[in-house]
Parts: sequence; structure tokens; C-alpha cells
Amino acid sequence: MSTIHSDSQYHIFLRMELKILEQYILGGIIATWLGFALIYFLGVKKSKPDHDLDFHKQTNDLVHTRDGATDVIIVGAGDGRRVLVIERDLGLQDRIVGELLQPGGYIKLIQLDLEDCVENIDAQKVFGYALFMDGKSTRLAYPLEKFTRDVSGRSFHNGRFVQRMREKAATVPNVRLEQGTVTSLIEEKGSVKGVRYKTRAGEDIIANAPLTIVCDGCFSNLRRGLCKPEVDIPSSFAALLLKNCEAPYPNHGHVILADPSPILCYRISSTEIRCLVDIPGKKIPSVGNGDMALYLKTKVAPQIPPELRCSFVDAVDEGSIKTMANRSMPAAPQPTPGAILLGDSFNMRHPLTGGGMTVALSDVVIVRDLLRPLENLNDSFTLCDHLDSFYTLRKPVASTINTLAGALYKVFSASPDQARTELRQACFDYLSLGGMFSNGPIALLSGLNPKPLSLVLHFFSVAAFGVGRLLLPFPSPQGITLGVRLILDASGIIFPILKSEGAAAPMLLSSSSPAYYKSPFLH
Repeated sequence: MSTIHSDSQYHIFLRMELKILEQYILGGIIATWLGFALIYFLGVKKSKPDHDLDFHKQTNDLVHTRDGATDVIIVGAGDGRRVLVIERDLGLQDRIVGELLQPGGYIKLIQLDLEDCVENIDAQKVFGYALFMDGKSTRLAYPLEKFTRDVSGRSFHNGRFVQRMREKAATVPNVRLEQGTVTSLIEEKGSVKGVRYKTRAGEDIIANAPLTIVCDGCFSNLRRGLCKPEVDIPSSFAALLLKNCEAPYPNHGHVILADPSPILCYRISSTEIRCLVDIPGKKIPSVGNGDMALYLKTKVAPQIPPELRCSFVDAVDEGSIKTMANRSMPAAPQPTPGAILLGDSFNMRHPLTGGGMTVALSDVVIVRDLLRPLENLNDSFTLCDHLDSFYTLRKPVASTINTLAGALYKVFSASPDQARTELRQACFDYLSLGGMFSNGPIALLSGLNPKPLSLVLHFFSVAAFGVGRLLLPFPSPQGITLGVRLILDASGIIFPILKSEGAAAPMLLSSSSPAYYKSPFLH
């Protein structure tokens, strides 16, 4: 598979990242304080595992075993190896998730030789974001000037993108796509040996392989034995399609800092704009009885930019409102011989920043590069030790994107607390300064600068900027008190997220391109 940069281009990119970090630190001082790729690699879907059955002992005449013909099984969606991809449904899906790919994710597609999967699906290029708040707006451009390739974000219908990846996977001689429902992992003596699944025709099949990659999505029933899932649902999206209208900033995502929480709009085809209205809490207005439509028209529509408002109301009147719970789940792996988790079955973050596919594709690249030199996968326990470095190598990208998503969602949401309101206003005004003040944060959001330390520095520069405004032109007791509360509020937002992401001090200082684990068994 091809890579995106030559050595010289890589060094240019590295210098660009360092320059952004230096500018950010300078900006903080001025601001007053410091302040189905897997398709090419894996696939399989399942329902609940049955831990009470030993399938090797209880297999009967109705169960067929496929043994020795597969090196890798992928649950949910491979490079010279024999790969079995098992998908619950191979048809075109209509989903409201996975519709925005950040530039960092597009770079991973290039590294996987999959960039053509965003072609011929009416995908739209994305060059940055526009923020809206209290009648004001500001444009934030991705820092793409140094890239020689056609790097940008992409937005599209997720189902079309997935079908293109399936089509490409199907062209690889050693990859076999099969429609079926995985019912359980097969475990033997502490190691996963494969999966049991039902075919579309109802046939019960056992498939064995040295490695099973589980990527069966946010509703995964297989993850429980492979990680310690702690799923939080801070909010839900109400999704609409706005048709035949023009957004205020073409080829940009639009984030409206609304009350009570953000609204997203971005074009997913030449004629459609996706609008996602965030609704905090676990209980949302009912679509069925008309409460959701009333909420959207009375509470949300007045906050939509005028250019999109009529199309928004028309979409509500059409009645095709979809809802989706926004899930967050830190990665908490339980390394298991013979199996590995990837994608939303392993790690989720609030979708505000559209970073999910970037994290997933980055994880795929890491696993691919770890497996690429291995000729023999049959020693599952040694393989498990080898893949253990995956959990360290993924952290710069995953922790940066995950932390930023969680922190921005809290900062961008309205609050009755005055300190939180000041932090929200400071964030909008800081980014509106442009130059070094917006380039750094947008490089983090886009996956182009995966450094948690840079994120922490930028976050507290925003807080320092907010404090500085409270203390000017002359400090007052009220301003000092509110400034202290603002700093405490900012700390209370970001540090718990960093802790849940396992972002320890050594990782904060690590490079975004660490050396890969050297295999102890290249035989």
C-alpha cells in the first residue's frame, strides 16, 4: 500500500507541526497567561456471546466448521492474508453517522491506498469550519498549505462510502465477503479461535482463524470480553437533510453555538446539507407524537443561520427526522489472545468534531503496520504480546481527538454558570483572532497535529485569554473571582477527560509518529 509522504515531505510536515506548537505557545503568552478500511484488513458482526457453551464440544450436524482456510476474520468489515469479512448486511445503508472525514483521516485513506473510495459518490471537499454565536460568525481554515497531495476533509453519504470500500475489498483475491450474523466468539483455553455465525440462508457456521478483528460498531455485543466498556450518553442528535440550499460558507462545516447545545451543518452531496441538532440528556422529545417537530421549529429554527432557516423548517415539515444517541466510551482494553477490537466497538467520542473515522482509520494503519512483517499468526499468545504495543501507538491520535471532542462539547454548550459562559465566549473570540490562534486548534481538530500536549496548551491559552479579558482594564475582586472559577472550570473539563483517555505525562510528550514495535518472531 502506498504512503502519503516521501522522507523530505515528512520532515516538512514535522517542522510544520513544531512551528504550529511554537506559535501556539507564543499565542498563549500574548493571550495573557500561557494559554471499510478495515475492509482492506478485517470484518465480522455478532449478537450476544454464549459463555456457557463450549462450541468445540457441542457442535452438531447443523453446524459447519471452516478451519484452516482463513488467517484473519473481521467482524464488521485485508494485504496478502486470507481474510474472511462477515457483515450483517451488505446492502446500502442509510445512516446519519460517519459522514465527515477530517483531513487527518483522508491522509490515512491515502496510506491505505483507499483514497479512491471517496470518488464517484458525490463526496464534498471540506476546507475548514465556520463558527456561529450570537449573530456573529468566524471562519477557521484547515492548515493545508504545506501538503503536495489533494488533502482536505471529505463529507458524503456514509452508505455510499462503505459500499465503495466493500467493492474495493472484493477485488482482492484473498478477501472473501460474506453476509451473516455473528452470534459469538469461540474461545478455548483463554484464546479466541474464531467466530460462530449464521448465514443469510440460516446455516450455522463456525469459522476458525488465528486472529479475529472485532469491529461491529457502537452496539457491539462482542466487546464485553475484550474490553471494559463504560458507555456514556451525554446527548442525542436529531438529524435532518436540508435540500437545495446554500450554506453561508461553502465547503466548510458549520458549528452553531446554540442554546442549549451545538448544531452542526455540513454538505454531504451536491444537493443536500446534513443538519444535526444536539439535544442534551438521555430523554429527548418524541418524534412520533410531534414533540420533536415542535421543539425544532420553536426552539432550534430561530437559531439557524438565515441562509438555511427556510430549508430547515421545510425538512422538519417533511417529517423525516432521525435520531441517534451520542455515545462516548474510553478505550479500556483487556488484551485477549486471538482477538482485537477496532472502531466504535472499542472506542467512541462525542461526534461534535467528526473525528470517529479518523481515529478508526489511524488504528487500522497501526494494526496493518504491526501485522505486515509477520509471516505466522498461529501463536496467539505471542501475537497478543506483539499487538499490545497497538494500545500505546494509537494514543497520540486517539487521545487528542477524543479529548478535544469531549472538551469542546462541554465548552460549546450553553450553561447558567457565569464562569462557563465566559469560557465559551473566550473560546469563540480566541478562535476568531485567526492566524496562530485558530491554526493550532483547527490542526488538532482535523487530525493533522495529533499531540495531546499541544491540545492542553491551546486549551489553557483559551482560558488565559478569558481571564485576561476579565482583568482588563483594571482587576476587580469580582473579575479575579470569576477568573479563578474560569480556570478551575477549564481544569475540571479537560483533566478528567485526559485521565479517562489514559493520557499520562510520558504520552503527552511523545511523538505522533513513534517507532513501531519490533517483532520477536519474524519467522
